[in-house]
Amino acid sequence: MAPSKNKKIKLYTLSTCSHCLRTKKFFNDAGIEVDITDVDLLTGAERDRIMDEVRKLNPDCTFPTICIDDKVVVGFNEERIRKALGE
Repeated sequence: MAPSKNKKIKLYTLSTCSHCLRTKKFFNDAGIEVDITDVDLLTGAERDRIMDEVRKLNPDCTFPTICIDDKVVVGFNEERIRKALGE
């Protein structure tokens, strides 16, 4: 898979979530740069602000929540991630 340099990718995860770890590994192995936020490691106002962002993308607030440009993928699903990347 070629790196998706033109895509803005934001990954909201929990540091101990196995699906989140698999998602991080997927992007890392593919050489795709992503902006990762481990929500459970945040505190106070910063955590509240990030949770508001997640709720707007994924009202159920489940993890991982992946935002690829204007597309949102919830959970680790390699096929849906690749489709959102345009592959």
